[in-house]
Amino acid sequence: MGLDLPSLPERPHDAHKGTFGRVAVVAGSRGMSGAATLAGLGALRGGAGLVYVCVPEGILPIVAGFEPSFLTVPLAEDSEGRLTAAACGAIEEKLADMDAAAVGPGWGQSQEIRELTERLYKESSLPMVVDADALNALATAPAALADHAGPRVVTPHPGEFAKLTGREIAEIQSNREQSAAEFAAANRVVVLLKGAGTVVTDGRDTFVNSSGNSGMGTGGTGDVLTGLIAALLAQGMSAVDAARLGAYLHGLAGDLAAAVHSEPGLIASDLPRYLGMAWIRTATER
Repeated sequence: MGLDLPSLPERPHDAHKGTFGRVAVVAGSRGMSGAATLAGLGALRGGAGLVYVCVPEGILPIVAGFEPSFLTVPLAEDSEGRLTAAACGAIEEKLADMDAAAVGPGWGQSQEIRELTERLYKESSLPMVVDADALNALATAPAALADHAGPRVVTPHPGEFAKLTGREIAEIQSNREQSAAEFAAANRVVVLLKGAGTVVTDGRDTFVNSSGNSGMGTGGTGDVLTGLIAALLAQGMSAVDAARLGAYLHGLAGDLAAAVHSEPGLIASDLPRYLGMAWIRTATER
């Protein structure tokens, strides 16, 4: 019996890099260059034609040296190596040429990041994956959550979702599907609530992911997922379908990696290495 998943993005034989979309990953801060590189790798292995990793200028050499397939964009930073509000113009200029964006991994927290997050979230019409510190920033401005100009996929773990909703983690975990669906409907977003049995919902339809394992409970795995979903958005998938397929491929890559490295031995950078096999397995099993 085939998997109950959206159709995979088409890959025409006469295609070129422009066919498969351009993704901007806005991520990282001093000490968190890994978040940017992992999200960028997720986008590359997700099939995007071009991936721009936009980072504070101080960590650009680290990120650029990690993967030659990245294109990199330096952004203004503060004395702590975090993005500043002055970076917003450069980010918006880059987003104008993109098909999808991913924001938040490894940003850290500051007042300027909160201002930057709210502006990008509210004003950009691009399909956008919102993760990590961008979610923490939005949690301080809950009125902004329903005020956005384009498709939004928010990807909280239970702790981040507790901040966004003002609920206790235990309450969320006791009724994950309903909690996620209510939030999605109220704010016109797609919610991907991480954890065992990841929930994906647009507030109308709700799906529970079947792939993945405990080895994925390690730092950085969510960054890979963020980039992966952004790549699927850039290839023309709807927000809910990109989140569903992204969650499944991500979990399956984790399952394939754990079969070789074990669940305790799995690390986040294993996942991009196994996404190719996950694509093959998913296409075969459909």
